[in-house]
Amino acid sequence: MVEIKSLKCFQCGKTYPPDSNLFRCPDCNSGLNAIYDYKAIQIAYLGNTIIRGEWTRIEPHHWKYYHFYPINDVTKIISMAEGGTPLIEFQKITQEIGCEHLYFKYEGANPTGSFKDRGSTVEITNAIEQNAKSVICASTGNMGASVAAYAAMAGINCIILIPNNIPSPKLAQIFAYGAKIIQINTNSYQKVQKLSEQAAAKFGYFLLGDYINRTEGEKSVGFEIIDQLGWKAPDYVFCPIGTGTLIWAIWKAFMEFHQIELIEKLPRIIGVQAEGCAPVINALKKNSPTIIPITNPQTIASAISCPDPISGSGALLAIKNSNGTGLAVTDNEIVQARNKLAKVGLFAEPSGAVSLAGLMKLHKKLDLQNKTIVCIVTGHGLKDAQTGYDIKKTEIEPDINELKIFL
Repeated sequence: MVEIKSLKCFQCGKTYPPDSNLFRCPDCNSGLNAIYDYKAIQIAYLGNTIIRGEWTRIEPHHWKYYHFYPINDVTKIISMAEGGTPLIEFQKITQEIGCEHLYFKYEGANPTGSFKDRGSTVEITNAIEQNAKSVICASTGNMGASVAAYAAMAGINCIILIPNNIPSPKLAQIFAYGAKIIQINTNSYQKVQKLSEQAAAKFGYFLLGDYINRTEGEKSVGFEIIDQLGWKAPDYVFCPIGTGTLIWAIWKAFMEFHQIELIEKLPRIIGVQAEGCAPVINALKKNSPTIIPITNPQTIASAISCPDPISGSGALLAIKNSNGTGLAVTDNEIVQARNKLAKVGLFAEPSGAVSLAGLMKLHKKLDLQNKTIVCIVTGHGLKDAQTGYDIKKTEIEPDINELKIFL
């Protein structure tokens, strides 16, 4: 495993000792990035024949890359075989976009149906290492379900704070895992998140959420993409932006593999948000390093409805440092992308289809000939199956002659 050298604020750049026990920068309230000694990693792993031989041939899965996560004791890992999600190509969509290859990294195949499991396995493992008895987490649904599942597996108490607008299937999933659910009378995820931080500090709960350990765990999405493409980076990665943790984690994974010379080039990162909640894209358009919170977010993409994203500055860095770009898409464009995926066999929740919506909107402005693109599909369609559907069906009597009319 690697050791964190310091914590660095995404926005103001101030650094803190690794044992600071901080979740945000005290000066500007932004998220923090874990800084490693990459020279030590390179010496330890690049010179080792395992990294170039047997290790590279192991099937991709989340804990294959445990050397790059901030845990100390691999015997305490809490895992449900997360990761190893498929990288799928549909020729019909590839041809429509006009690139050489278009892959979809389908995170709905994780144990609880979203990419959040990659962060939860690291966070809960860290909680076990520190002998935590109870964990608390704020969530709009997917993270709460994931944390509740892993806490149940670890046998520790779990409290999930939620706003009052999360989809009912996600609420049912959290409840099924046995977590205590406390609904806060607000539509603001940020207010719920702040309350969870206050409760953890005041009552001694172990705080989980969109913080350093989760971000570090989500790097495995990027690691697996490189692994599944034969140790080569794609040309573009389209990724939804909610709190900003995932897009930064993916970019950081590419940077780490590049830094220790496992890949030769880096992809361009394209960030996509819903028009009704696009604080990162707004900052990008203004070329501003400061994220201005959205006061009244309105979008069907509930999982990425984060009006004041804690790692929004990290998302900006991922886009800018990769020479990428970002854009916002309408709810109608999100539904169209979700439906397009369903028509070829991939069922995604609206937030998960945002990456394809961005690609469909932007592809004519990019030179995609001979290019490889990866779209991150963050969650399974059953997470939010009722949104945006006008289901049409034909009702008849149980009579074969009547059925014949419609066949």
